[in-house]
Amino acid sequence: MATLLERRARVLGPNLPTFYDDPVEIVRGEGVWLWDAGGRRYLDCYNNVAHVGHCHPRVVEAIARQAATLNTHTRYLHEGIVAYAERLVTTFDSSLSTVLMTCTGSEANDVALRMAQAVTGARGIIATDNTYHGNTLAVSHLSTRRPPPGGWPDHIRRVPAPDGLRPGGLDGADFGLAVERAIAELQAAGHGFAGLMLCPVFANEGLPDVAPGFLDQAVAAVRKAGGLILCDEVQPGFGRMGSHWWGHQWLGFAPDVVTLGKPMGNGHPVAGVVARAEVMAAFREGFGYFNTFGGNPVACAAAMAVLDVIEDEGLMPHAARVSAAMEARLRALDHPLIAGVRARGQFYAVEMARDGRPAPDVAAVLVEAMKAQGVLMGRGGRENHVLKLRPPLPFDDGHAALVADALAAALAMVPA
Repeated sequence: MATLLERRARVLGPNLPTFYDDPVEIVRGEGVWLWDAGGRRYLDCYNNVAHVGHCHPRVVEAIARQAATLNTHTRYLHEGIVAYAERLVTTFDSSLSTVLMTCTGSEANDVALRMAQAVTGARGIIATDNTYHGNTLAVSHLSTRRPPPGGWPDHIRRVPAPDGLRPGGLDGADFGLAVERAIAELQAAGHGFAGLMLCPVFANEGLPDVAPGFLDQAVAAVRKAGGLILCDEVQPGFGRMGSHWWGHQWLGFAPDVVTLGKPMGNGHPVAGVVARAEVMAAFREGFGYFNTFGGNPVACAAAMAVLDVIEDEGLMPHAARVSAAMEARLRALDHPLIAGVRARGQFYAVEMARDGRPAPDVAAVLVEAMKAQGVLMGRGGRENHVLKLRPPLPFDDGHAALVADALAAALAMVPA
């Protein structure tokens, strides 16, 4: 009989990635734990989808209750989407006051690009050179992971992402100058400048050690040129930072548009865009927009339950407290190939380098070794050389100790 992996390849097509050399068949989840088909339990240190924990009973109950009552679209009036939007915007600064609901973060980022075009009348977009913002045609052009057939479009410019292993890679002034040059190039090429899109903690770039104020010069350049700042909060948002609801609040800048994704419904497909009122109005006038499933009653029930759990279970202060303990444990690890440790709430990075150069081979070995010890994690950074730990928010001190002990054992097997 064909294996599940063989059946998957036959019916879903080639080049469909899986985690790990020996892929895991996950059949159940609860809290911070996942179980495979053989009954083995794994500590999930990667999954920001199950933001408040896998199969949280309050989210499950909210979905089931609403699905048993009504599920339709937003061309009918429905209290759920309005009540959710009203509550969501209270977590933002007052200028971000309108909400558009989608199903995925990719859709949300695609809408954000069109918002910038609607406001400015221009198409030119700037992104960092090691980013990822989704799968639609427009946002996939921001990524450098795989060149599209026919090459990259000319209305996109990429600026060097912050990088702790590159000289000057963490300098906000240099980043600002790079943004200024990219704006000038777009304007000279006739595209004009619509906006800068970025993740406020540079998550796919390896969570580099930037600090509040890093973007000040870049933000000033964008404002001077009349462009919009588009902030992708899919990874750092919804309280993961511990100290703040949103990554841009921690970094200290005010975006025009914020996009939301995976954590919003704890795995139920719901995402969204939060924008200044005048930006939303320009988009609605310039494009019109309707998404059949975006903001449906079941999606809004799931999303509202996530906000309830974050607040009622104190998951933001919990994230801040556990973050400090976890960071201390990671910094206590002793190995010459560890080039840096970073923590942003319940988001952690351990950078692996050899002689000042990225060591993706070492990171790959460590990810596999951690899986063998029952801890699931991933990689990020320019060369996939940064260990990426992004557990559900209920991850606690005991889990942190398990991770640190397992990583110490894995590192002991890696020669310097």
